[in-house]
Amino acid sequence: MARFKKTFSGISRNVVILGVVSLLTDLSGQMVFPLLPLYITTVLGGGAVAVGLVEGAAEAAASLLKVVSGYWSDKIKKRKPFVFFGYFLSAIMKPVLAFASNWFLVLTIRVANRFGKGLRDAPRDAIVAESNDQATLGKAYGFNRAMDGLGSVGGAVLAFLLLPIFGFVNLFKLAIIPGLISVGFVALVKEPKHPEPTKKRVSLKVGFSELTRELKLFIIIAAIFTLGNYNYAFLMLRAKADGFDNGQTIMLYALFYLIYTLLSMRAGVLSDKIGRKLIILAGYSLFAILSLGLYFFAGKEYTVASFIILGIFFALIDGSQRALVADLAPADLKGTALGTFHTFIGLAALPAGYIAGTLWVSINPGATFLFGAAIGLISVIAFYLVLGKTEIKRHRNSVELK
Repeated sequence: MARFKKTFSGISRNVVILGVVSLLTDLSGQMVFPLLPLYITTVLGGGAVAVGLVEGAAEAAASLLKVVSGYWSDKIKKRKPFVFFGYFLSAIMKPVLAFASNWFLVLTIRVANRFGKGLRDAPRDAIVAESNDQATLGKAYGFNRAMDGLGSVGGAVLAFLLLPIFGFVNLFKLAIIPGLISVGFVALVKEPKHPEPTKKRVSLKVGFSELTRELKLFIIIAAIFTLGNYNYAFLMLRAKADGFDNGQTIMLYALFYLIYTLLSMRAGVLSDKIGRKLIILAGYSLFAILSLGLYFFAGKEYTVASFIILGIFFALIDGSQRALVADLAPADLKGTALGTFHTFIGLAALPAGYIAGTLWVSINPGATFLFGAAIGLISVIAFYLVLGKTEIKRHRNSVELK
């Protein structure tokens, strides 16, 4: 019991409820999303470019709404309506995939689904920031990401178990059940208190101008990093090329999310102790190393290891980046700041997916990973020189004093 209390100490009621919502939503989503690369390539006849476009367009579509929803939630001082309708839209769009007869329709439906994510993400992340103490903010985001990951693991395992029984189409339809349950939990969230704006009249333009220089630089670097950040879909294609069957590939995806789930809160707690920037820099560096490994090494053993390493990388940066944005944002513009961050990342995801798919088809799969390594290395250098150098020196000095 003492261990349980220690684990959840510093995490607010709102954060716990939103964690449950994330768990159920991702349970629903991951009954569907890890199947899409397999469905597109083996059933609908699409290739790697189609996979890259579907994933990239989905994230770009979500990004178009994130800054707007974040800004409006700041302006009207209400987060919960955006969160509710965002989760509801995501829930009802997943079963529509059952009626897609070609990969372009999959892209269209996936984009509509991600509009829900665009509505909810920035306001939800702002609720986390405003419902929790600053000293444990990394832990709070880490908890939310861990619950998200736990749902992803559960969804992937359900996909593995139920795909042979129901097939792709019926499994897509079943995914609506946990999605709608998650929407019910949103009703339990309490609207946090919002600080009075620093300016009497706040517009989106004013919101952007009020973001700190350091925050703007971080958002730009994170967007550059995203250009080379091929997502899990390309590791799944790599697994298929290495001879893993559909079921084994889905379980590798589950392994990736299991590692992410186990480490997300630990990474968040560590970011509270030693600083977000060190954790993010470590994550970017690990991604560059992983990508080089995928270029130089082949075989099933390294493919399995790459899913594990990708899980570690994702755990390091996912919550820590959100927490850093919240740290650097003005108190009354957290929704705008988080929305801006998500928008830049999402807009970079579309060309990233297209580039990854085109390199895969036009040259070879190794080119996709080599490009990721190059962009990863550029991002590491830029982050260190612009944002991380001072903090690393400060941390080194504090360690020496101890």
